[in-house]
Amino acid sequence: MDKVYIEGLTFQTTIGFYQWEKEIKQTLVIDLAMGWNTAQAAENDELAKTLDYAAISEAVVEFANANPVDLIETLAERIATFLMAEYHIPWLRLKLMKPTAVHNASTVGVEIERGIAMSGQAK
Repeated sequence: MDKVYIEGLTFQTTIGFYQWEKEIKQTLVIDLAMGWNTAQAAENDELAKTLDYAAISEAVVEFANANPVDLIETLAERIATFLMAEYHIPWLRLKLMKPTAVHNASTVGVEIERGIAMSGQAK
C-alpha cells in the first residue's frame, strides 16, 4: 500500500474537559498516514490524482478549530471520519498528541487506525 503522510503538524485549538481549558488555545500535534494509490498521480505528474497534503493540513486545522471538544479521543475520531469522507481516503492512521498535558512527559495522546488497507499495491 502506498501512503501519503503528514508528520508533526502543530496547531493551536480549544480542547479540554476543564473550564479553564475551554477558555484558552492549546497546542496539538498530529501525524497522519493515509492509504492512497500514488502511481496514478505519478504517471502524468498530476496533483489532482493524489492527496494534497497542504490542503489536508489546512483542512485539519480548520476542522479542529470549528469543532471544539473535550477529549483528544473525540477529536481524533472526528478528524478521521471527516478526512475519509471529504477526501475519499480508504485507510488512515492518525496520531494526535497534546504535548503540554502532562508535566513530566514530552507528549501524550491517542493513535487510531480506520478503514481498510488497500491491497495489490507496493507496501
